[in-house]
Amino acid sequence: MLIKIILLLVFFAVMLAVGLYYRRSAANVNNFVLGGRSVGPWLTAFAYGTSYFSAVIFVGYAGQFGWRFGVASTWIGLGNAFIGSLLAWVLLGRRTRIMTQHLGSATMPQFFEQRFSSPALKLAASLIIFVFLIPYTASLYNGLSRLFGMAFDVDYTICIAVMAVLTAVYVIAGGYMATAVNDFILGIIMRFGIVRIVASVLMINGGLTGSLAALAAVSDESVSDIPGVFNSFFGPDPFSLAGVVILTSLGTWGLPQMVQKFYAIKDEKSIHTGTVISTIFAIIVAGGCYFLGGFGRIFPVDVAAEGYDAIIPEMLSRLSPFVIGITLILVLSASMSTLSSLVLTSSSTLTLDFIAPTIYKKNSEKKNLITIRVFIGVFILISAVIAILQYRYKIAFIAQLMGLSWGALAGSFLAPFLYSLYWKRTTKPACAVSFLWGSGVMLLNTFLPSIFPDVLKSPINCGAFAMLGGLVIVPLVSLITKAPAPEKVEQVFSCYAQTVTVPITETLSKGSGE
Repeated sequence: MLIKIILLLVFFAVMLAVGLYYRRSAANVNNFVLGGRSVGPWLTAFAYGTSYFSAVIFVGYAGQFGWRFGVASTWIGLGNAFIGSLLAWVLLGRRTRIMTQHLGSATMPQFFEQRFSSPALKLAASLIIFVFLIPYTASLYNGLSRLFGMAFDVDYTICIAVMAVLTAVYVIAGGYMATAVNDFILGIIMRFGIVRIVASVLMINGGLTGSLAALAAVSDESVSDIPGVFNSFFGPDPFSLAGVVILTSLGTWGLPQMVQKFYAIKDEKSIHTGTVISTIFAIIVAGGCYFLGGFGRIFPVDVAAEGYDAIIPEMLSRLSPFVIGITLILVLSASMSTLSSLVLTSSSTLTLDFIAPTIYKKNSEKKNLITIRVFIGVFILISAVIAILQYRYKIAFIAQLMGLSWGALAGSFLAPFLYSLYWKRTTKPACAVSFLWGSGVMLLNTFLPSIFPDVLKSPINCGAFAMLGGLVIVPLVSLITKAPAPEKVEQVFSCYAQTVTVPITETLSKGSGE
């Protein structure tokens, strides 16, 4: 117990110190929200990765999908690395940084407003972001508190209160730079921690070979009558596995808290370096989490009574106090980084895109900064209350809460944002229809699941469906609606045509060999 307490106290002290250190640099909205658009590759890559992976992944998704798919759930982690990280950086990183700076947009709703000259799109996007980030945030508290309850036997409400207060203090004080630096520290903990945890859990059953042999002996006729199916390459349900890969990997392309990381990139070199760092980080952390969860069935857990969220805590409860302490810090690191990213994104979006244009008569830097900080506290409070109610009344598992949030946000924003960066013909009505499609489908799935076929009753499968549907809807609606004004489109895309001078080491000229 002493080891766990010391590790936690050191962790809390470092987080608060970083937040207070960057307090002075967060004196204006640009610095507070985007770090002055001067964040280097390591900080950006770790901020992206730690915002991606949280207690939702480690406790909720790894436990549930490891139970359902066995070691084949590792494909989810690999999908996160190569689709959710590598391709996202390659396809979105540079273009997002260039166009958002050209348009002067600090948030995703501002991007839609400037891209299509539509204040209505900005207001709609900001409302969707604020509403649907709340269930995701609530799921973070839930997963973390499960592990704290296992390690310390403390009340769930106390866990939530501690995490909420700590996050509020350092985010309100230091803004984006405080979260980026803390994310870098937390990311290092996550990378080394997950390797140690996976190795320790596997040793319980005789290492990798012994654990695979034990898993091969597990059978569940309600899932499949194939012997050793949980030890197979694609598991018992490849179709559902593919749905999870799509939701958790492709979904990051449309999540505002993820895309906004590209807004703050410093330079071209940062994009190249950040792509590599972010991908390696995802392979280790996401791959390790889902690989670990794949062995959940060899541990005695009554899923029917305790739920999927009890699987990972049961596995970890058998480890030494030191490794449990590392685990707590790892999951706390993942959750704190994601929570800080969510609350900063939500509060800045609500303030800059909804409150400031509709309530404030004049654009006041000071008022906006104060309002952002106030709503960070409000957002954290609301999500904490929802987390407590969700836990006590067993409203949904962690994975379902995250599926609702990711499905609605990515289903609304992924397609219009992606097409807007590449395709001049993308129209304002197409964006509006995509907003209605993504949020509408997920709300119907939540409150009227009976109208969906069995395969789409799950928020996770439905979220993947919403995302893929948007990629079809946006080009179709764009082609049948009036094309945007040519002069406006050319002005927007002119940022890609600008000429820049680079050293010959960056690119070879025709006469370089003469």
